[in-house]
Amino acid sequence: MKNLFLILAAVLSLANCNSNLKTTTATNRFISISGHDLVTPEGEKFFIRGINLGNWLNPEGYMFGFGSEAASYRLINEVFCELVGPDFTRNFWNAFKKNYITEDDMKYIRQTGMNSVRIPFHYKLFTDEDYMGKIASHDGFQYIDSLIEWCRRQNLYVILDMHDAPGGQTGDNIDDSFGFPWLMEDKESRQLFCSIWKDIAARYAGDTIILGYDLLNEPIATYFMKDYPYLNDLLEPLYKECVKEIRKVDKNHIVLLGGAQWNSNFRIFKDSKFDDKMMYTCHRYWCDTLQANIQDFVNFRDSVNLPLYMGETGENTFEWIAAWTRLMERNNIGWHYWPYKKMISDRCMTTIPQPENWELITAYTRADRTTFAKIRHARPHQATIRKAMNELLENIKFANTVKNEGYIKAMGMKP
Repeated sequence: MKNLFLILAAVLSLANCNSNLKTTTATNRFISISGHDLVTPEGEKFFIRGINLGNWLNPEGYMFGFGSEAASYRLINEVFCELVGPDFTRNFWNAFKKNYITEDDMKYIRQTGMNSVRIPFHYKLFTDEDYMGKIASHDGFQYIDSLIEWCRRQNLYVILDMHDAPGGQTGDNIDDSFGFPWLMEDKESRQLFCSIWKDIAARYAGDTIILGYDLLNEPIATYFMKDYPYLNDLLEPLYKECVKEIRKVDKNHIVLLGGAQWNSNFRIFKDSKFDDKMMYTCHRYWCDTLQANIQDFVNFRDSVNLPLYMGETGENTFEWIAAWTRLMERNNIGWHYWPYKKMISDRCMTTIPQPENWELITAYTRADRTTFAKIRHARPHQATIRKAMNELLENIKFANTVKNEGYIKAMGMKP
C-alpha cells in the first residue's frame, strides 16, 4: 500500500511539473523584459533594429511634398476633395492603403537585416468617422491583420503605434488634431482612446509576433508648456487608465510609454514601474551625435532599470545616421528609424518618384483658398490632377520605388 501511495505521489508530482512547464512555455512565447533588455522566447537578448511604416495608415503632408497648409490628413483630404471631388478622393485613399505597403516591402525590410517594424496608425481606422475612403465598416484591422501575417512569414516583430489619438494627444499636425491636445482633458476622448486599445489588445492578445503596444506618439507638444503646464500631470494617469483596460484582455504584451514633449521628457513619470510588462520609448531628431545628446535618456533608463528604445529618429544625412546608430547601440538603445518610404527625398529606405505635374497640387495647397470663389480660381485642370494622383498610386508600389543604399548602409543594414 505504501508503495502504491509513493507511485501515486510521483505521478501527481510529474503531472504538476508538466502543467507548470506548459504554463511557463505559454508565457515565454512572447518577448519579455529583463532589466534594460528585451528577451526572446529562447532566452536571448533582442535588440530592436527596424523602420517606421509612416504615411501608410496616417498620411502626413510633408511626405507628399506639401507644406503647413496641408500638413495633416484632414487638410490633405480637403485639398484632394477640392481638386477632384469626394468620390475620386475616396477611391484614391482606398487604393493608397492597398498599394503603399505590401508583403514585398516586408520581404525587403527583412532582407536588409532588420528585425522589426513600427506601425503608426490613426484611431479613426477603428471608428465610424470619415477616414481614408471609409465612413463605416473601417478596415483598420484588415490592413493590420495582413501586415502581421506578412511580418510573421518574414520573422519581423511588430510594434503598434497610435500616432493619432481621439481629440489629439500632441496638438500639432502629426496627430491630425485641431491644434490642442484635447485628449488630455476631454473625458469622451479618453474613454475612446482606452476602448480602442482594449479592442486591439483583445484581438491580438495571443499573437506572439507583436512585440508591444506604443500607446501614444509624442504627446503634448512643447508649445503648450507656458500656458498649460498642468497637461503634463495628466499624461501618466491616462497611461495607467489605458493599461488597466488592456490588462483586462491581454496580460502578454509589453506596453510602451513615450515621454511628454516629443517623447523626450520623462520627468513626468512618478510611478515608473506600475505594470510588470512595460518599457519606455524616446524620440530625438536633428541634434549632434555626442554622448551628451543621449545622456538624459540613458540616465532615465538606468534609474528605472527598464528597457528604453528610440521609437523615431533619422531624416538626416548618411553620415549623421551612421554616427547616431553607433551612439544608440553603444548605449544599448534599440531603434526604429523614420520613415521607410517617402516622396523625392533619399533620407529614407525607399524613395517614391514624384508624379508628373505633382507641383500643380503642391502649388494649390499654398494658394489662397479662403472662399469658394478663390478655390474655383486656384483649381488646376481636373484631368491633369487625376492623372497625377493615379500616377502616385503606381509610384508608391515597392517595385517602382528607388532603394537608397547609402541610407540603408548607414544604419548598418545590407541593401
